[in-house]
Amino acid sequence: MEDKKVLLSVKDMEVKFRVRGRILTAIRGISLDIYENESIAIVGESGSGKSVFTKTFAGMLETNGFISKGDIIFNDDDLADTSVKLTGIAKQMIANTTNKLNSYSSLEFGADTYKEILNLESERKLKETLSDEQDLEFTKKIEDLKFKKTELFNLKQTYDTKSEKDKIKEAEKEIDAYEDKIKAVVAEKEALIKKHKEEVNADTAYLAEYDKKHSELQAKYDKEISSKCTEEQAKRNEIVAKEMYLATGRFGYRKRIKSINGLLKACKEAMRMGEDIGSKDVKIKLFDSVMYCELLDETPEKLHGRSYINLARVTHPGDWGQIRGKKIATVFQDPMTSLNPIITIGKQISSIIMKHQGCSEVEARQRAIEIMHKVGIPNAEKRYDDYPFQYSGGMRQRIVIAIALSCQPKILICDEPTTALDVTIQAQILRLLKDLQKEYGYTIVFITHDLGVVANIADRVAVIYGGQIVELGNVEEVFYDSRHPYTWALLSSLPQLAQKDTELYSIAGTPPSLYNKIVGDAFAPRNPYCLKIDTIEEPPMFKVTDTHYAKTWLLDPRAPKIEKPEIIRNIHEKFLNVYNITEVSENV
Repeated sequence: MEDKKVLLSVKDMEVKFRVRGRILTAIRGISLDIYENESIAIVGESGSGKSVFTKTFAGMLETNGFISKGDIIFNDDDLADTSVKLTGIAKQMIANTTNKLNSYSSLEFGADTYKEILNLESERKLKETLSDEQDLEFTKKIEDLKFKKTELFNLKQTYDTKSEKDKIKEAEKEIDAYEDKIKAVVAEKEALIKKHKEEVNADTAYLAEYDKKHSELQAKYDKEISSKCTEEQAKRNEIVAKEMYLATGRFGYRKRIKSINGLLKACKEAMRMGEDIGSKDVKIKLFDSVMYCELLDETPEKLHGRSYINLARVTHPGDWGQIRGKKIATVFQDPMTSLNPIITIGKQISSIIMKHQGCSEVEARQRAIEIMHKVGIPNAEKRYDDYPFQYSGGMRQRIVIAIALSCQPKILICDEPTTALDVTIQAQILRLLKDLQKEYGYTIVFITHDLGVVANIADRVAVIYGGQIVELGNVEEVFYDSRHPYTWALLSSLPQLAQKDTELYSIAGTPPSLYNKIVGDAFAPRNPYCLKIDTIEEPPMFKVTDTHYAKTWLLDPRAPKIEKPEIIRNIHEKFLNVYNITEVSENV
């Protein structure tokens, strides 16, 4: 894959959900590069995190979900290309921004002393409050009590108000008891903090030493920041000011002003801490809320630059309007829930084309009929005005694919698009996706739990378990030389591999609760090859080949040599009889 362009780069991403007063971590530190014009399958059981992972690409997380950590860098040249006109107002805003940055620049000269002051104040605060361990202990107690109270309240709501009055009263008493316990823990925490403060206030020798040192540092700092902005700083600040205007040029006037003020505040704090705001890495971090835009060139009439698109930080609806559908499209599992039953098929396709491509209704109709032909709809001109109920399941899924491809996206996310279809239609849809990929050149991200489907569609496979990628490789490596016990279990579960008069293999146990912090290997409780270290320490991602990686302690040189299950040892010959692997191999 070295010769292919990285289209989407996911870096150490973590996704959480707020559920009934608790935090559930659905994705735990996934890193993955997705290449241009490839087909990559995301495989795992229900609840493993497959759909949540890909929903982050298109900003489709549920309202209680959020990306708590990590980046999703989208390398799209068309979308990244940015330019803004240099009107009189624009020039005045850039000049004002530059002047403010110049006024902040003196803070850089006192950065080291400022850090000393912060460390001194932090030491005193630590004496006056709780240690991190104590604070964490109190927080955990309070969260556990709140969760139990919430669960009991939800249970109370299920009781019948007429026949179960006694249960309701008992539940109300227990809820009040939990509230009292929460208040008691909070009071205990506050009392301990108060005690620490009193101990510090009673230590006159420490306070005298603290005041003396703090005064000396403050006097030194005031002298250092009295220096004037240098010529070098002024040139850098002008570039940063122009990049601020470039990065916010797509916003309306009020939002632009608000965003620039936020960036100025971030830059001021960075200067105070001694960070170089001229560094690209620093600017990417500071411009996090609006997406950094690097200035490439300028004329008297306009500024031109390239945006650093981080999908994990996109919040502006207008930005998602340029990405979702136009650059990243999704085909869902059930076509009937994806289509509006009271709007004609043609209108549903043409409306998307008009929205993203800005063409007339007549032209959109022509393009819609053309894409209907390409996805295999017979008599497209006549069937343009049909409603979804007039189409079969397979034909409806073809229309959903037509809608997704109508704007020629760079990435097509297929969220189990063949699960609701019979086997014959499944094969047709898979072949259609691959054929259209050759014509349109899009990248397929295929979500499935069916490894048989993967054999027919994917170039690479990422196996997910417990919100982490546990194995990654090209399709032949994962099928014929898999290394993770979870991948072995998924392959063993394929009904096509079962022998006559034998029971179908099933994975014992259930996936881990993602409410709790997982210690060791998440698959350890269900792993028949579990080692002692699996229950203690999380395994690293071991490299098998340049394209194949697996997250299991079995690959550690110190681990005992374990053979894969008997059922999948000669899987190559078995798959040749079941699936057309030869054709797929030629495309890998």
